[in-house]
Amino acid sequence: MHTFSAADGTRLAYRTHGDGDPVVCLPGGPADSAYLGDLGGLSAHRRLIVPDLRGTGRSAVPEDTSSYRCDRLVDDVEALRAHLGLPAMDLLAHSAGANLAAQYAARFPHRVSRLALITPGARAVGIEITGETRRELAQLRGNEPWFPAAFAALEAITEGTGSDWDATAPFFCGRWDDRARQHQAAGRPRNMEAVTVFAAEGAFDPETTRAALAAFAAPVLLLAGEFDLNSPPRSTAEFAGLFPDASFVVQPGAGHYPWVDDADRFVATTAAFLG
Repeated sequence: MHTFSAADGTRLAYRTHGDGDPVVCLPGGPADSAYLGDLGGLSAHRRLIVPDLRGTGRSAVPEDTSSYRCDRLVDDVEALRAHLGLPAMDLLAHSAGANLAAQYAARFPHRVSRLALITPGARAVGIEITGETRRELAQLRGNEPWFPAAFAALEAITEGTGSDWDATAPFFCGRWDDRARQHQAAGRPRNMEAVTVFAAEGAFDPETTRAALAAFAAPVLLLAGEFDLNSPPRSTAEFAGLFPDASFVVQPGAGHYPWVDDADRFVATTAAFLG
């Protein structure tokens, strides 16, 4: 385990996988970053630097828990870059971590060489995902044996009469098998205060972030999973449209964790982008 000190003195941890030029990989959740693994073998091409956000995994709980807020976590990413001694870095982010990466790129554009957003959350840029969008996407899985129960749970959530997101878990995976079940469980956040405060009032300023990203000069990859209810291809394409130099890719047959659903395809796409 490697550690570094945040600006407020909180001790933060990170993992490394592989060799070669580094790429910093931000997890979603906020959850223990162990669920990213080595991103399906991406570590064969690049050295992955995978931090645990404060209060998750092996990173310390801060004295000031309001520092879990997404915009304030930007300072932790900058502290990690400085600790690594990188004038600029390639940055990859998954899911909710894309909100953090987008805000980091908006504040420190000269510190980002390339930006890869994998099945990204988009609250930081004000893109909303409607229940109808999720319903339409879910219906593509109508032949799956688990579909009736999972779709009923999704309908209840959409209509405001239910909140059993766990029952909808199969919709977030390209294949709902034992490996997917284990991975889904491993990626579940444990620190619910960190999750709640991450998106607390003031965490996002979409208008300011969008304006900054419109001037962001570095290349960007936005990768969506064909079946991903969390970050549907439609919203990810809209996100891609905010950047001057963005590539938008939909991975066929994938859900929210494309390196689990088809590691070879994911690694080929991502490694080619990162160089």
